[in-house]
Amino acid sequence: MATLADRTETLRPVGVAPLLTTAQLQAHYGVSNWTVNEWVKDGCPVEPTRFRGRRFDLDRVRAWMAADEQQPAAA
Repeated sequence: MATLADRTETLRPVGVAPLLTTAQLQAHYGVSNWTVNEWVKDGCPVEPTRFRGRRFDLDRVRAWMAADEQQPAAA
């Protein structure tokens, strides 16, 4: 079975990124399901699917996190 990195390199030349499941996103960042749910509530981008469940574009999630880090902390 190909790893996420392998799939990413295979798909990158055609401009497609593999979408991650919630479990894969959890494993990538080492966080819990609760944390991913909180991220989604806070605006983390979720890709639309034609079936039940959520998928995440890792590049979009990374961009969202980077933009969130640039926001000043609320007082």
